[in-house]
Amino acid sequence: MPNTTIRWKCALWVGALTVCFSVVGVDAPGAEHASKAEIAGAAQRALAPFKKNLMAALRAGLAQGPAGAVDACRQEAPEIASSLATATLRMGRTSARIRNPQNRPEPWVAPLLDEFLAASPGEIDYLVVSTGPDSMGYVEPIYVQPLCLTCHGTTVAPSVRDRLHAAYPEDRATGYAAGDFRGLFWVEIRESKGGG
Repeated sequence: MPNTTIRWKCALWVGALTVCFSVVGVDAPGAEHASKAEIAGAAQRALAPFKKNLMAALRAGLAQGPAGAVDACRQEAPEIASSLATATLRMGRTSARIRNPQNRPEPWVAPLLDEFLAASPGEIDYLVVSTGPDSMGYVEPIYVQPLCLTCHGTTVAPSVRDRLHAAYPEDRATGYAAGDFRGLFWVEIRESKGGG
């Protein structure tokens, strides 16, 4: 009986993922059983445009100077995540050392963030967990890229530091080196309530 229940839930997740990812143009797992790897693959495909658009916004902002990158992160990142969200899909980013209070870890993400912090770099590629009776969550690490050091590095220009302090008085997101664990991208997928 437990296997039947698990198979039934997995089949529901495949259906929910299919609806969810067809809306954002992502292929969902197509088998009768959605494994964690299949859910992870679908979540990774859903995150791809978020990461691509975020990096493009940061590069465009940085081309206008470091202050432009601060504005891109503050204004465009939430808009990008919101534009990709659906009734059954949300995504974002978080960290143990946040800059923007709106990026605090979701309750289901906080213990996963602790797992990544306790792990060696590269030890965990991703985690998939149940976030409730009708939802699944996926997280993957964010590592500091050289591009990020302008605003997140150990040496931040005074003009950038002033801009950051004005926008984020409680900023804790500096002092990183390239390759450091910065935080997590997360995706939460809820079962569609519309289909039979």
